[in-house]
Amino acid sequence: MLTTINNPLLKTASILMIKRNLAKLNQTMGFRISHSNKQKVKPFSGPENNGTNGSIKGRLSSGPLDVAADYASWLVKHPSALNSFDSIIRAAKGKKVAVFLDYDGTLSPIVEDPDQAFMSAEMRAAVDEVAKYFPTSIISGRSRDKVEEFVQLDNVYYAGSHGLDIMVPSKAVKSCDKKGNEGAFQPAKSFLPAIQKISIKLKDKIGAIQGARIEDNRFCISVHYRQVPPEDHETLKEEVKSLVENRPEFRLTEGKMVLEVRPSIEWNKGKALNYLLDNLGFSNAEEVLPLYIGDDRTDEDAFQVIAAGRGKGFPIIVSSIPTETLARYSLRDPSEVLAFLLRLAKWRKSEIAFVK
Repeated sequence: MLTTINNPLLKTASILMIKRNLAKLNQTMGFRISHSNKQKVKPFSGPENNGTNGSIKGRLSSGPLDVAADYASWLVKHPSALNSFDSIIRAAKGKKVAVFLDYDGTLSPIVEDPDQAFMSAEMRAAVDEVAKYFPTSIISGRSRDKVEEFVQLDNVYYAGSHGLDIMVPSKAVKSCDKKGNEGAFQPAKSFLPAIQKISIKLKDKIGAIQGARIEDNRFCISVHYRQVPPEDHETLKEEVKSLVENRPEFRLTEGKMVLEVRPSIEWNKGKALNYLLDNLGFSNAEEVLPLYIGDDRTDEDAFQVIAAGRGKGFPIIVSSIPTETLARYSLRDPSEVLAFLLRLAKWRKSEIAFVK
């Protein structure tokens, strides 16, 4: 007799168990099930999908030598910002440089547990030093409160939830957030009740998937699957997609081993960059050179603004393997980001001393 499973967690767990058992059975019999007729997650919406697969990096290579050769070839198009530092500062002379930084994978390493993505004391000191000489903003997919807890600096501006929660100078905006903080700009504030509801539904949907983790970033919900078994990745994506696809008020985007449910408004890190520049008094594109360092697909929106919109500036991607990107320069990993920031601060400090 057939029994209907009404509990969504038990239903998901049963589906996963059936899939695993089928995979083991077919492996034993010497063939695999074709998934060609399986519904795939649609290409994720938004400008992140302009062909710049920032988080799906590289291509298949036959060995370490090919990977090294590919990276060397890629560096011709996206030279090291450290090796190109002299040309960068030549272009920056006489200009107002504004610094923008991603957090995860840029100021801190990518880690298995997102709650453990701490930046080093050396990196914090470097950001602090840069902020003494340049207006410095951190634009992260994390909630603004969370990234502030990680960075622990009061001389930088913070934009959380991919720019949906921005703390700007108090003189620029007179609005307040719920905590009474002056200068909070939150274009998706009306979505908060719906975001909380879909967060609860997500927990019900994927709670049975081993390793799945939901992070509430206030104006977006992140579903991390870095610790999910590879054979369950597709199931997780399908579950999340099925929840979002019939809700036009939300859109689904993808980062490094993370799916993000975001409000369906035309806002991203690129627009956040422009908003911060304007509110910092840097709306004159001729005088200002924005420098943006980031490692993820969502950072491509900021790279696009610099490359196409303003036309001048330094988009820098953090990557140790070849990747499609709109960035002009590259840094291999957070350790190179640290070296670059220290060098940038040292240059401006010596320039000021020379003028005096």
